[in-house]
Amino acid sequence: MAYPKPLDPCESPRSFYGSELRRLREDRGLSQERLGELVFCSGAYVGQIEAATRRPQEDMSERFDSVLETGGHFARLYPLVTRTRFAEYFTAAAELQAVALTISEYAPVLVPGLLQTPEYAGALFRSAQPLRSAAETDDLVSLRMDRARLLEGPTSPMLRVVLDESAIRRPIGGAAAMAGQLSHLAALMREHRIIVQVLPYSAGARALLEGALSLMTFADAPPVAYLEGPHAGQLVDDPSTVAKCLLSYDFVRAAALSPEASLPLIESAAEEHAHGQE
Repeated sequence: MAYPKPLDPCESPRSFYGSELRRLREDRGLSQERLGELVFCSGAYVGQIEAATRRPQEDMSERFDSVLETGGHFARLYPLVTRTRFAEYFTAAAELQAVALTISEYAPVLVPGLLQTPEYAGALFRSAQPLRSAAETDDLVSLRMDRARLLEGPTSPMLRVVLDESAIRRPIGGAAAMAGQLSHLAALMREHRIIVQVLPYSAGARALLEGALSLMTFADAPPVAYLEGPHAGQLVDDPSTVAKCLLSYDFVRAAALSPEASLPLIESAAEEHAHGQE
């Protein structure tokens, strides 16, 4: 049984929900697997809800109430749990990243959020909303850095990224910020914490040039794809569409430079940006 991590019920509404689910499940002598069977999900999913790494759905809350005979307790908690600091369209994707085995990303323009430095992320947020207050921008940067800690844990997902060459050439935040961003990427690569390939300009027309793509695989669920554009994103779980996305990603990886060839290119670009500030 995948036992939930210890939680402080006062830490967040989601932690309180998870603690209540664990308490009431154990009061009725049910394992995570058995409760999952009764509410039509996996035991691992129940464990993730109890550990506050996955957000329950509204219909799932109603089924918990029915099976555990709570008189609508979880249905009443559900509106509190759905509050999130992420943009609504990205919330589900962020939650899935936290429990994914692998994350494979194609980034046609920007370094992905999980790999961004504070200076780089801040420049992006300021350019997207020039009238946003400094405090609001700082909060968004802090949230992004918190999410990046996903890569630091012992159960962190394996992250593979294909960066279009434009993502390492465009000086986001100025030369110094860009040099720092690329040096950060190179350090993660040298520490064998991520796998990065660069799709060079010389590759010409290739699959996925239309937009960013993130693919996630899981231990107990089918893979999903996340497609993102300006102010919008779409989580895709249709098997045939996900299969097409996987194939397109394979084509892009095949056209990209190897990780061994990509590292010196990224380091060279970092030096060029650094010299640009002199």
